[in-house]
This record gives sequence, structure tokens and C-alpha cells, in this order.
Amino acid sequence: MKKTAIVTGANTGLGYETARALYLQGMHVIVASRNANKGQEAVERIRASAPDAKGELEFSQLNLSSLEDVKTFADWANRHLDHLDLLINNAGVMAAPPARTHDGYETQFGVNFVAHFALTGRLFPLLEKTPGSRVVSLSSRMHRGAVIDFDNFALEKPYDPGREYGQSKLAKLIFAMEFDRRLRAKDRQLMSLAAHPGISRTDLFRYQGQIPDGIKFMSAADGAAPTVMAATLATAQGGQYFGPDGPGEARGKPALARVDAAASDVRTNSKLWHWAEEATGVHYP
Repeated sequence: MKKTAIVTGANTGLGYETARALYLQGMHVIVASRNANKGQEAVERIRASAPDAKGELEFSQLNLSSLEDVKTFADWANRHLDHLDLLINNAGVMAAPPARTHDGYETQFGVNFVAHFALTGRLFPLLEKTPGSRVVSLSSRMHRGAVIDFDNFALEKPYDPGREYGQSKLAKLIFAMEFDRRLRAKDRQLMSLAAHPGISRTDLFRYQGQIPDGIKFMSAADGAAPTVMAATLATAQGGQYFGPDGPGEARGKPALARVDAAASDVRTNSKLWHWAEEATGVHYP
């Protein structure tokens, strides 16, 4: 029986390369993205790039700007699948113009963290009944130095794209760490891990304008390697965080990465978890 993986934001960049890598390993990969045309095109591009691969691909629409759409997608997955080995919480927004999701959250925080919290919770029973299952959530080097400001989840303060992005990625790493802590406390078989891509050339930079000279980007495929390692390394353990092994974790080969102390504060992590359950209406078992 083929392993099944869901990759959010898999129509481009890191998600595309992650989906392709898992497909090449013979998995049934669900390309989940907001834009149906781009999602279908990604499926066809992956197939064309590896015509002899033994995996399977399909597209399913997922709009992470809407918690109702997240529920619709999860309901489809729970009906459609009898097992789920991997959930790759990849999709993200970086430094976009100020906006709110359908549910009123600052877009980066709402898409990068809130929606993936809800999605994982709604898929939890399917994941938990699949032996050896994993959830891998993408964070960023920019979680370092960020803070969780409970008074600024919905653009209550003047918009700072870098500050808001850092908060969203710190929240996502906190989610991965806190989720694994709760899984271990209840002796669950499911594992929660995290990864980051260093500095990789992807569509995330479309809002950045002129990129400063001297910045050396990895390819999207190299940037996806830590995610693929977290998803497939036989010796990986819950709560581990993977990223490039070079200076500052900006570039290099995939390896264990450093978790900033801000993602390890027990009180903040618990408070954010309870806030997310109330905000999304998704309560984990």
C-alpha cells in the first residue's frame, strides 16, 4: 500500500519540490493549493518530469485564507482517504501587503499558523490511525527574534510585514513543538516535526522588491530538502527541527537546526495553543 501525503501550497516553490520528491519515492501525493489551474498544472509538470515514477498525484483545492474552506478540504480528505502518512504544512505568505483573512486575522498569521492549526486538528483522527504518521510544519530562520503578541493577531497595530511574518513563523514552530509535547504526553504514535528552508529562491519573495546584492539563494529543491528529511528520515524523532547546516542555517545540506528559546516557553506555548483552539473551534483529542 502506497504511503499518502498531503502537501499544502504544493503548486509552486518549496511545496512543489516537496511533493515531487515524495512522488519520486512512490507516494500518493495530494497537491493542495488555492488556485485550481496552477494546482492542476503542477500535477502535470511533476508527472512529466518523472514519467517512470511509481507514485500517484492528485489535486485538491484548499484556500487557507478561510477556516470554512479548511473544514471543507479536511472533510473531503477524511471521506476520500483511509490513511494519511504525512501532512506537510508547507503553504505560506511572506511580507504581503496588509490584509486580513476571511476570518479576520492578519494574513500571514492566519494562513501560516491559524489555518494549519485547524487543518491538522481536523485531520488528526486520520493521521493517528495511520502507523508511523508524521506532521511536518514549515517555520523560518525569522522565527528568531520574533515574539508572540496576543494583542496583534488581527492588524490591531500598525502593519510591519517583517514583524508579522516572524510572529507567524514563530507561532508555527511553537505549534510543531507544543503538538509533539502533547502527543508524547498521551503516548500517541503520531510525530510532529518542523523544518525551514534557509534562504531559498521561491515565489515568497515576490513582495520583497529589490533583493540586496550579495544574498546567495539555494534552489527551491535544495530548500525543500530539510522538509523531505523531516518527513522521511527513518531515525527522525518527534519535536526535531531541520534546516540547512551552513553558517546561520542560510544554506547547506539538511541537518538538525536550532530552535530559538522563544519557541520553548512553556507558558506562551500553552497560551497560544488554547487561543488557537478557541479561535478555530478545533479541539485536539
